[in-house]
Order: sequence, then structure tokens, then C-alpha cells
Amino acid sequence: MRLTKDAEIAALLEKTRTIAIVGASEKPERPSHGVTRFLIDEGYEVFPVNPGLAGQTLLGRTVYASLRDIPADIDLVDVFRQPRFLRGIVEAAVDIGAGAIWGQLGVVDERAAIDAERAGLEVVMDRCPKIELPRLRAAGLLGKRQ
Repeated sequence: MRLTKDAEIAALLEKTRTIAIVGASEKPERPSHGVTRFLIDEGYEVFPVNPGLAGQTLLGRTVYASLRDIPADIDLVDVFRQPRFLRGIVEAAVDIGAGAIWGQLGVVDERAAIDAERAGLEVVMDRCPKIELPRLRAAGLLGKRQ
């Protein structure tokens, strides 16, 4: 199901416990690095995914080569890759039983979104949780994480 309403996105963020960050970067100036840090600080269990950094540590978290390598159930897959990679990431997210796929700002592929919806995933595209969490809190739709 495509989530576009604030209340739907807030509900997803509220129930999410584990997040895989596909395209996580070790470079502090990269948006994926900042979002990874933000989500860790928010209390989410974050699993960075980047095949070039696999086995290393990023912000105190082990980096995995792929979604399939993560030794935990993943609620949300947050994607920092070019849109042309999204369909393959959706396929992997379905394979691991993830509950939702989130395309970051500019990460939009309608065909991938349809594939994800057909597989039962919740879908958010062209948004950033680092922006959405504070905005939804300010709107009274989301409380502070425990």
C-alpha cells in the first residue's frame, strides 16, 4: 500500500523497530550518513547496507553487503540508491520479508512501487525520515520514541 497521508506515514514510523539503510555511506557529508546517525539517535535498530563497506563498522553498526545478509528481521528498508536500482532492492526486501520500502528524496520508480505493493509492502517514496519524523511530531501525529 502506498503511504501518502501524514497519519499513515506516522503509523509506519511508530511501528517500525528495525531499519536497513541501503546505500549507507561512511562519508559524513553524505545524506545517507546523516540519516543513518539520525535514525540511530532516534532509537531505531539500524543496519547499514553497502557492499563496499561490508564487514566494517559504521556509526557503531556492522555494515552488510546486502539485505539478505542481515541477521535480523527488517521492518523498513530505506533506500539511498539511484531509482534504477529500486526494483532489485524491492525484490530483495520482499525476499527477506521486510514490511516496508522507503525511497529517499529523488528515489522514485513507479514500477518498483507497484511491485512492492503487489507483494504486500507498504511504500513511501520521495521523502526522508529525517524530515518526516520532526514534522510529524510537530503536527502531533507522532510521539517521541521510547
